[in-house]
Amino acid sequence: MDHSARLHAQEVATGREDHLLRFDIANRLFLRLYQASNLMHKTGTRAVARFGATTQQWAVLGALSRPAVREKGMTVKALIAFLMVSRQNLTAVLDRLEGAGLVERIRAAGADGRLRHVRLTPEGARIWSEMLVSIRGYYEEALADFSTEECVLLFRLLDRLRDSLGRMAGPEGE
Repeated sequence: MDHSARLHAQEVATGREDHLLRFDIANRLFLRLYQASNLMHKTGTRAVARFGATTQQWAVLGALSRPAVREKGMTVKALIAFLMVSRQNLTAVLDRLEGAGLVERIRAAGADGRLRHVRLTPEGARIWSEMLVSIRGYYEEALADFSTEECVLLFRLLDRLRDSLGRMAGPEGE
């Protein structure tokens, strides 16, 4: 085998090894994300358990508590897109939160009566404020081994992964 053929064979072998290594790393990464997600759900639920809340309810209350949406609320469609959940899952969570008096569904101003927004009730805002103490403590404990710079880097990397997965999911996560 001449020199250029040996180099080509070596490049092919190296490319195959890189491909196998990348697959192994990707496999381990997605397993770690799955494990972390399950642990976040388990430990996060404990963090807000005294409020009778789940991590899904925590996410909805947090989304509705943001200053930009606090007064008017959000449409269900916007909330689905923001939280990246299914309509079925969100409806069940909203029903429980509404039953507990923490959120309300209201007609959007100027709408034809079909468009509804979901917003925090005064009781929901009060409970959210109380939950924040537990949530802050949870964040502090969960991220204790990370510097602020590492948290920012992880945030940016997860944003990139979320965006890539969002492109794969297609419009509105379907």
